[in-house]
Amino acid sequence: MPMPLADLEADLRAAFPDAQIVIEDLAGDGDHYKAKITSSQFAGLPRVRAHQLVYAALKGKMGGQLHALALETVAP
Repeated sequence: MPMPLADLEADLRAAFPDAQIVIEDLAGDGDHYKAKITSSQFAGLPRVRAHQLVYAALKGKMGGQLHALALETVAP
């Protein structure tokens, strides 16, 4: 079952309350998204670590409810 955009956004906003989050449904199927997350939590972190924080925020839904997520993580 695909992950609704609203659910994805809610999970990300819960983990990154200060963030500017822009999500795009790449295929229109609720399975392939692109997210740009701008958060102070990413300041000074390597990209891999920032992406790990995002995956942790999704609480195991990556690879299950959510098939693909292209990420851009930046500090303000």
